[in-house]
Amino acid sequence: METIYIEKIRDLKKNLEEIETKLKVKLIFNGRLVTIDGDSLDEYEASIVLDAIGFGFSTKRALTLKDPELIFRKLNIKAFTRRKNLREVRARVIGEKGRTKRTIEEISNSNIILNENQNQVGIIGSAESIETATQALTNLIRGTKQANIYRFLEKMNAAKKMDY
Repeated sequence: METIYIEKIRDLKKNLEEIETKLKVKLIFNGRLVTIDGDSLDEYEASIVLDAIGFGFSTKRALTLKDPELIFRKLNIKAFTRRKNLREVRARVIGEKGRTKRTIEEISNSNIILNENQNQVGIIGSAESIETATQALTNLIRGTKQANIYRFLEKMNAAKKMDY
């Protein structure tokens, strides 16, 4: 049995039956604490999926983490910048009308969410795509111009196509 703290419990309870069925576990609620009961491997998978749901990913997107090829990673914005104004840093990550975030998602073939409460960025994708997205995001957070980030992503995309 493993216990996890989930901030966004409403989404979890709304899709409880689907989650329990697909993850082959039983979830027991005690306020915002969720206890996972099941086989140890299923519990491990469930803890990763629940962590992603708690971070803010949709249930459907988080359940894709059952695929062993996909990984969930959190980046702490404060770890990559000394700026006091974290709103400005988050705005750089999102870009104008979400363009920067969307471009990073499309080129790196990953899913990205910003958690404003914790000043973190969550990424779901394959190991290779997460590495590309992480590198782009960390450079962006550190202050690299968006144009340079796009150029870096295009180079990575071209290199990936050359490998195939």
